[in-house]
Amino acid sequence: MRKSSDSKALVPAQPGTLPPWYGDLLGEVKESVSRARTRARRVINTELIQMHWEIGHHILARQKEEGWGAKVVDRLSADLRTTFPNQRGFSRRNLMYMHQMARSWPEPIVQQPVAQLPWGHIVTLVTRLKTSSEQDFYASNAVQKGWSRDRLEQSIAQQLHLTQGAADNNFSATIPDGAAVLQEIAKDPYRLDFLGLDSRHTERELEDAIVADIIRFLTELGYGFAFVGRQYSVFIGGDEFRIDLLFYHLKLHRYVVIELKTTAALPEHIGKLSFYTNVVDKMVRDPKRDDETLGFLVVAERNKAVMQAALETSNRPLTVSTYSMLPPAAKALLPTEEDLARVVQDAIDSSSDNNNSGNGNGNGNGHA
Repeated sequence: MRKSSDSKALVPAQPGTLPPWYGDLLGEVKESVSRARTRARRVINTELIQMHWEIGHHILARQKEEGWGAKVVDRLSADLRTTFPNQRGFSRRNLMYMHQMARSWPEPIVQQPVAQLPWGHIVTLVTRLKTSSEQDFYASNAVQKGWSRDRLEQSIAQQLHLTQGAADNNFSATIPDGAAVLQEIAKDPYRLDFLGLDSRHTERELEDAIVADIIRFLTELGYGFAFVGRQYSVFIGGDEFRIDLLFYHLKLHRYVVIELKTTAALPEHIGKLSFYTNVVDKMVRDPKRDDETLGFLVVAERNKAVMQAALETSNRPLTVSTYSMLPPAAKALLPTEEDLARVVQDAIDSSSDNNNSGNGNGNGNGHA
């Protein structure tokens, strides 16, 4: 049988025959293919989430009209799996999640952040949160910051909706145009329990622990922080000053000075922090690229009224936040210093009694 003259077998090109720019061409094409595949996955996910919402909406509407029982969902699950044997996601549990989703977002979701999330994220939102405002808050943050499901669950567990923007600050007075955005990064408290420090640590120990676990500390600070340096040196008039921690916020284009205090916040701490932010502005910041430096004072505790009064005296953008080493629920389950001291003393007393009873002259050389 004669083959068509137009049909030609593809022969791989020999390396020596390729032009020098071929590597760039291949890279550009591969990048285009990767981008297209990513866009396709997003479109598929959006359609899948829209389908889940519509199914949940149908179930919710029928339930309101007819008031049927749980057997309807069981039968619907079985029929859908029979009709679409190659498609997953029609279990009874999943259908109930769709029902919860439609109840949480009764209006079409196409233009809402939740429509851009994977299904697993949405399941977390409808099962872990009770109010629509909380669900919208975490959905928006998850989309904007590209959270994984684990990061979403961690933020919910840490009650980010209560801590984000809760720190005392003077952003509205010092940077009125950007106050709303800056408010998002001012949390109170910062959860540092992952550092594994006890309540008697020094500021240097706190610094050491933060730098040793910098990835998790950056996660706790929030999206956009990049680590610049620890005990960062700046010189003015020949005198050296050291900043506890210096960061750069990639989204805000601002340096962020963080001063750590293991004691209660004092007004003079605000003065020192204001001085450091001013020094960074003059010695480190690039005025053409960077906006005004921010100052974060992270303390063990604070008097809100005193700190607000102190912040009003500064024209620098500053915020004061506490840090939490252990959640209250965990603290309640752990022994106090007094409890431990009592246990140790009981052990010493018991050891002493045993030694005395086993040695008539009471001069045994026991070691506790």
